[in-house]
Amino acid sequence: MTDLSSHLHGLWLPLVTPFRDGRLDETSLRRLTRHYSGQAVDGFILGATSGEGMTLRDAELERLVAVVRDEMAAGRRTVPICLGLSGADTSRLKDRLDETADWPIDGYLIASPYYVRPSQRGLLAHFEALADHAAWPLALYNIPYRTSVNITNQTLLRLAEHPNIVGLKDCGASRAQSIALLRDRPQGFRVLTGEDANHHEALCDGADGGIVLSAHVETATFAAVHAELKRGNHDAALARWQEVAELTRLLFAEPSPAPAKYWLWRSGLIDSPEVRLPMVEISSELAAALDREIERRVRVAA
Repeated sequence: MTDLSSHLHGLWLPLVTPFRDGRLDETSLRRLTRHYSGQAVDGFILGATSGEGMTLRDAELERLVAVVRDEMAAGRRTVPICLGLSGADTSRLKDRLDETADWPIDGYLIASPYYVRPSQRGLLAHFEALADHAAWPLALYNIPYRTSVNITNQTLLRLAEHPNIVGLKDCGASRAQSIALLRDRPQGFRVLTGEDANHHEALCDGADGGIVLSAHVETATFAAVHAELKRGNHDAALARWQEVAELTRLLFAEPSPAPAKYWLWRSGLIDSPEVRLPMVEISSELAAALDREIERRVRVAA
């Protein structure tokens, strides 16, 4: 295991969970792990939104983590793993922290409680209770358009003082809030954007990196955007970003991760584009658009 606080930067991949005939597809999972651990990826998020974590049974989630860790151990490179957890019951989430305490992970990515819409005092108490209880560090996940509650900067700055809360996946949908947080955050508290279409913008504003579903495709280009900005090469970073900016819109044209799974299937990285209900396969119109873009990028690469 690694020190998450020192590794929560750069390009993190929220790995999709491959399924086939209703089951976890371990063959495809191993193929994905081998492929992306060999890319310029700084960490994996498992079982979160892009990994369809809400549809995974406990045994499947445990197996998902075990297979990814095992495949990395057999390869040449290991990257940190954050396990995605979510829920609206603080007590139940504490139980999940206990149940996963001995799993081979490096930390947790925990979203705000959904549906119940707690107050800021409730959010503060919720996350402090989890951080006090967790065996591994926590990164918070602020995504109000899914949870119906925004973690304000006042609350985030209070939470950032907790020694077991080390960062944030920022999907707050407010650039002004994000910029203010980046300005006021304590040293060592990492902020990674989770908005694919705003990846370049967030990095220019000072984010430490991104958790980017679209980086399943053109991984090296997404990594290069960050690398060029770190070197101060803003024009080069913008040029690399323009190579993938439209891709981020295409992969979110219909509910994610179905478009990305279709692309990975067509590219031979997974054996099926299968998603679990209530997610459904992409439309024939989007499939045709993705096929055209795949073929275009193959021609350019050749």
